[in-house]
Amino acid sequence: MNYRKLGNTGIKVSALGFGCMRLPTLKPGQPAINREEAIRLIRKGIDSGINYIDTAYPYHDKESEIVVGQALKDGYREKVILATKCPVGMPDFTESAHYDKYLNEQLEKLDVDYLDFYLFHGINGKTFKEKIIGLNLIERAKAAKEAGKIKHIAFSFHDTPEVLKEIIDTGHFELMLVQYNIIDQVNEEMLAYAAEKGLGVAIMGPVGGGRLAGSPLPESMQHWTTEGRNNFVDLALKFVLNNPNVSVALSGMGSDQMLDENLKLVSKEDYNVLSTEEKDRIKNIAAKFKELSDVVCTGCGYCMPCPNEVNIKEIFNFLIRYQVYGQKEDSKVMYAQIGKLRWLPGKDATACIECEECLEKCPQNIPIIDQLKEAHQILGSD
Repeated sequence: MNYRKLGNTGIKVSALGFGCMRLPTLKPGQPAINREEAIRLIRKGIDSGINYIDTAYPYHDKESEIVVGQALKDGYREKVILATKCPVGMPDFTESAHYDKYLNEQLEKLDVDYLDFYLFHGINGKTFKEKIIGLNLIERAKAAKEAGKIKHIAFSFHDTPEVLKEIIDTGHFELMLVQYNIIDQVNEEMLAYAAEKGLGVAIMGPVGGGRLAGSPLPESMQHWTTEGRNNFVDLALKFVLNNPNVSVALSGMGSDQMLDENLKLVSKEDYNVLSTEEKDRIKNIAAKFKELSDVVCTGCGYCMPCPNEVNIKEIFNFLIRYQVYGQKEDSKVMYAQIGKLRWLPGKDATACIECEECLEKCPQNIPIIDQLKEAHQILGSD
């Protein structure tokens, strides 16, 4: 395993971090975790050199933190840097005291005495102004640090680079978690800026929420894969870790195959070295994805549940598979099965009443309503 500097914290972090938003589940498409399998995988990752574990309050319908806590028993807690997130976006997070309420609950769920990093979760300019500043949460965080409940104050972010710079410039934070990958490089300048300011930089979505891991690829893209591979996962991780300002890339690894593949990639001596030919392929891949699809959904599921039961996450998944991977008939067939299969619950895009609740929740600021209409026009056609 290769290790990197985590900002000015003095911590050496594994280049690959274990993201616990997509742990193995008991049934496909359902949030309930296969606990025995998840614990085994997390421990296997730690035994293989991963020392950064990332979870959050809402992951897996609030079960992820419990399972992570169980995985860190038997001496595993001492081997890792543990990060979870303060759910400032929750509708009931309305008072300053709620910071301590959630922190105490999360420490109990994880069954630990302290967190290495406690991130304000998925913030944007509005959340920062109204919640973090408006509710005086920085002082709460400093008090928690003084009490030994957290070691480092951090944030995860979804907004424009301009807003990100303003938050970095406050000087309150020691680490940031942002999206960055081959097909979304908008934060690249801010990665350098944050590193210059001494922040650790963690990356979410290095494979674009699975978009760079899909296969089979359309013929027009197959010649850009690395020999012996049928997707872009290796290039995606290499691209992110080639950036010297990145401390750790988080990956949600729900199977031995995914974990083994990623471990093999980041354990190589040249794990972060891109050849001229690889850089050319990466440019072509980015351009092709932009050409084929304007859907930027990462599958985080924050938009769910929809009050009218629209299965937004799976609809966008089918649209991406239709537009990017050319799986046109299969995508149409699966779209038609929404609400008819146990593992594909909810309703199709026609059930959207444009209440706009999902727009407030989406960390990528996707025009969900417009894209749902586009999805139905494409996937619902004969």
